[in-house]
Amino acid sequence: MPILPFGNDPAKIERYRAFWNRAGVKRPLVGFSFVGWFPVGEFAACKSWESADCLTPEMVDPEAFLPDHLRMLREGEAIDDDLIRGACPAQVAIAWLPGMLGSKLRILPQNILGEDRHLSWEEALAVRLDHGHPWFRKYVEFADTLVRAANGSFPVSHSPQSGPTDLHAGLRGHTESVLDLVDEPAKSAELLWRLGEILREATGEIWKRLPLFHGGYFDAQYSLWAPGPIIRMQEDATAVYSPALYRRFVQPVDRMLAGSFASSFIHLHSTSMFLLDALLEVGEIQCFQVNNDVAGPPVKDMVRYFQRIQAAGKPLLIRGSFTGDEMRLLMDSLTPRGLFLNIMAADMKEVESLRPLAGL
Repeated sequence: MPILPFGNDPAKIERYRAFWNRAGVKRPLVGFSFVGWFPVGEFAACKSWESADCLTPEMVDPEAFLPDHLRMLREGEAIDDDLIRGACPAQVAIAWLPGMLGSKLRILPQNILGEDRHLSWEEALAVRLDHGHPWFRKYVEFADTLVRAANGSFPVSHSPQSGPTDLHAGLRGHTESVLDLVDEPAKSAELLWRLGEILREATGEIWKRLPLFHGGYFDAQYSLWAPGPIIRMQEDATAVYSPALYRRFVQPVDRMLAGSFASSFIHLHSTSMFLLDALLEVGEIQCFQVNNDVAGPPVKDMVRYFQRIQAAGKPLLIRGSFTGDEMRLLMDSLTPRGLFLNIMAADMKEVESLRPLAGL
């Protein structure tokens, strides 16, 4: 059978539908990728930034990224798995939304992050999403460039964006933003709600420009096809919140965000597991994605959280690297219904060793 460009066989979509529906299946949805956590090093176009302290929109040439975007996608022609592969502007290399809201984007060895702005309350509460901002225009230009390059052969998606609590930390300062919840609870609630609306707007605006892929939507970071409009949520800054603070300030915002998109999912780290019960209370969140973090707890300690997500009837996407024993543990401990294992592998030898353990 001929291999379709980037391995994007439309027949794979039925497995994604089964994942979202938590349909009865014999094995999980399984995919492999050679792209790591921080893809800045994957793009030759980023090399010219190394001598600069901060990234500006003028330094980003979307056309220069295309050869490496296409190279990474071609792994799907060599790996026989369940993934639909697509692209988003610069993958996860640029903190687009903090830049749109005025943060300087600091160039780090493996990432581009927004600097804390330490704004006054008056300045923070005046923040809006300006569609004429240079970073917004560059984001749209990059998405348009990918759509033209794809010509229907791969899906194009939004890029991962900071969540309301992350944006709050960037606008007011990471330490100040936590103190804000106690010192200025009314202003904090107003700001978090406004930032949630900005994330909703940014996600909705980019989807107005992106074509559907075989009738569905897509998140490129996790190769996640979805039958309905999709939003990727995150609240990394809640790692220093208490469950009570999350429920009071963030849960209503997350409920609004998730309820605005039919195929919502939230990105989590092991550091968020103490909030899992509060997160599961947000019934509007359709899917939970959890990283198997390099410096996080071992898989054997994370299994109980994975089981709680599945017991709540939620599709579960786990991404990370796994040993053979860890794969066996996941397969033995979790139901394949609504389970997606997105596996980061070093090479084809590792892929071939893990394939039979995942039921492929």
